[in-house]
Amino acid sequence: MKVAALKKPGGLHNITITERPEPTPGKGEILVRIRASSLNYHDFAVVSGMIPSPDGRIPMSDGAGEVLALGEGVSQFAVGDKVLSLFFPQWDSGEPELKKLIGVPGDHIDGFAAEVVAMPASAFTRAPANYTLEEAATLPCAALTAWRALMVEARIKPGDWVLTQGTGGVSIFALQFAKAAGARVIATSSSPEKLAKLKALGADHLINYKETPKWGAAAKALTGGRGVDEVVEIGGAGTLGQSISACRINGHISLIGVLTGISGEVPTAALFSANITLKGITVGSREQQEDMIAAIESNDIKPVVSDHFPLNQLQQAFELQAAQKHFGKIVVTL
Repeated sequence: MKVAALKKPGGLHNITITERPEPTPGKGEILVRIRASSLNYHDFAVVSGMIPSPDGRIPMSDGAGEVLALGEGVSQFAVGDKVLSLFFPQWDSGEPELKKLIGVPGDHIDGFAAEVVAMPASAFTRAPANYTLEEAATLPCAALTAWRALMVEARIKPGDWVLTQGTGGVSIFALQFAKAAGARVIATSSSPEKLAKLKALGADHLINYKETPKWGAAAKALTGGRGVDEVVEIGGAGTLGQSISACRINGHISLIGVLTGISGEVPTAALFSANITLKGITVGSREQQEDMIAAIESNDIKPVVSDHFPLNQLQQAFELQAAQKHFGKIVVTL
């Protein structure tokens, strides 16, 4: 079977396409024909060498495919079922714990840049019935992160204000989930063209953060001075101050990314004086993924896919991601 594997010391130029023997499913495992994966910032960190990995690691945390065979004792799936991977295969439900956050595909173990995988059945859920496998492959990391941020941690409700940043996968899913929940969305970007696309997806208000450097105050003004209920914070240190400025008293910020750097100054006085909750978000659990899939099906929410690449062009897919020219998810088909 064909796989993409990483050669040390990392770097996009060290992604190699090679052949490996097809695996067989052991006890409790299923054999899955992977049809698609999708790119996340976590995957970029692995393939670029920011997150060290062993020589020969197969990257990609997201995978969607069809069950080819069942190992001994597997009863929750049947041959032919369409399945979707879990970012945290050990996290079934409840609060996050260290033991639940190990075993990430494409990082701690081999991932889904492979035509066939044999993994525990517990590492998968069913795929949405209204999705193709290419569409399903956009969900395990980006969509579930947005779902947990809004629906589990912030617990948004109809009429709430949600602020999203940029046009990556998490931000666009957050926009879609927020609108499905009846919330009002303020979306930011530096591109007039991308802002127009966000408007077409249902964003209620738009802010060009290059033209409006103090976009936090601008967002707060759009709410009548009250402030937003939830910020989906993807920038980290470089944008957190503006996110705090945008929040209402007792608001919520879901910190899910560090695109502007892993450390920096934080206006702590503004954070605590407004009684704002700042919550770190790393994807979610099986239970949360199953809830998200049910919501996607009932609301017929479809992912926004920017580009498709075959497996042998995985390097080019990551180069496009690094150039930040995409809008939504980049999908790799196998």
